[in-house]
Order: sequence, then C-alpha cells, then structure tokens
Amino acid sequence: MSQDFISPDLRAFLLRHLDSIGQLEALLLLHRERHRAWDAGEVARRLYTSETDAAGILAHLAAEGLIVAGEDGFRYCPMTHDQADMVEKLAVAYARHLIPVTNIIHAKPRRVREFANAFKLKKD
Repeated sequence: MSQDFISPDLRAFLLRHLDSIGQLEALLLLHRERHRAWDAGEVARRLYTSETDAAGILAHLAAEGLIVAGEDGFRYCPMTHDQADMVEKLAVAYARHLIPVTNIIHAKPRRVREFANAFKLKKD
C-alpha cells in the first residue's frame, strides 16, 4: 500500500495536528522560511487562498503549538523537540511521497463525516 511510505509516528502527527492540505502547506512554508515572520496576507498569496482562510490556518497551527504569533507576524517555532522532528520528517515525506501524505489528511474520519453531513437533507 502506498501509505507504507509514511512512518507510524508521522502518521499519528498528521492525524493529531493537521486537518487540511492548506494547514500542511502553511506549516511547511513557515518551516522552510523560518528566518522571517508571515502575516495572513502573505500566506494567502503563497497558498492561493483567501486572507480569511489563511488567518484561520495560522490560528490553527498556533493553537497546535507548531508556530507562534508575534508582533511582526507568525513564525515557525514548534513547542517541543518532538514536534520539530516530526515537521522535519513531514517535509521530507511530503517532497518524496506527496500523495500518501495527502491521503492521510483527506481520509481523517472527522473530515469524512463533515463531507457526508454536507449532503444530509434537513426538514424546514
């Protein structure tokens, strides 16, 4: 199976901390360019999304302890050494095995439920 490329610890990290490809892309962007601070507008332009979506993504990553918010913007700064190691592994895995990594995020049970709920008919 193609997901065998992803170690169990990295899979657990993905399932615990990331709910979307946008969050993954933003995390890796800040990781790659950790020397600078980012605002939602800059992240939105780099990820081809709205500033509102980028602000939500950055807030989520900050709440997960993967980035920090400062006066000058958001910076990559994981709270723990283990998180930093996982982000390093994620960067390598995503570059080498993009589809298996994205499949893990897309297959999260909560996301599947949300997708299914979008099609439920409601009585008025």
